[in-house]
Amino acid sequence: MPPLSDTQAQEYHAAGFVLARGFYTRSEIDLLYRSAKEDNELDRRSFGRADGEGGVVRLSLWNHPGDGVYGMFARCERIVRSCEKLLADEVYHYHSKMILKDAKVGGAWAWHQDYGYWYQNGVLEPRLTSVFIAVDPCTRLNGCLQVIRHSHLAGRINHVLTGDQAGADKERVEEMLKRPDRFPLEYVEMEPGDALFFHSNLLHRSDQNKSDNPRWSMICCYNAKSNDPYKDSHHPRYTPLTVVPDDAIVNVGVKRFADSGDVAWLEDNRDSSARALAEAEG
Repeated sequence: MPPLSDTQAQEYHAAGFVLARGFYTRSEIDLLYRSAKEDNELDRRSFGRADGEGGVVRLSLWNHPGDGVYGMFARCERIVRSCEKLLADEVYHYHSKMILKDAKVGGAWAWHQDYGYWYQNGVLEPRLTSVFIAVDPCTRLNGCLQVIRHSHLAGRINHVLTGDQAGADKERVEEMLKRPDRFPLEYVEMEPGDALFFHSNLLHRSDQNKSDNPRWSMICCYNAKSNDPYKDSHHPRYTPLTVVPDDAIVNVGVKRFADSGDVAWLEDNRDSSARALAEAEG
């Protein structure tokens, strides 16, 4: 699969997101699936975030990509060059996370913008992008991502704490949803290997997983080099990214199955984007 095309980049800037079907091959996503599902360290390092609806979202989070399967997904040429096209700059890895939305118990995410969190980290512009990679099928039944098309054009919206999560101003979101001609709500159903690229100001959420099927996904986040934060935070400032050929995913999968040995995990008490936001607001 090549990097995003010019047409796909135009769609991203117009809508706030673009869905690349089959961005990773079946053999590549199978390696990620096996690595994640059998990775005891990934499971041990996970922590929960109450969703304010009685559910808990479980996730594992790390800053710098390693040399194993997770790192190869985040560092391979097709994803890095795609993000460089979208941000018109060299990019670096801001962080990655695995969202472990388990069957029957996986919690919801409130409506939010990623920049609503990252603004607190000294990032001056919303020149960041996230790539949601489906590990399991993502359906409406198991809590697929929901997005509001064009919502990135509204700029950064104030965020307040809901449970353990920072959510966008509900009144403003509700007003957008009353205008489906301008801000259509879309459910992004995905197959394993599909990748959704989305703007850091795009409003998105997901429902609880009340189905019998898990909905695991990996999200890789990138910042533009020229958007280097002006202060230190729990996510990195500009760190050069070593890009690898696309075939590095399968090659490393043959040599080394799990990635956990060289992942710089972030513990629960260091995952402070939402917490810093709550503290800043008193």
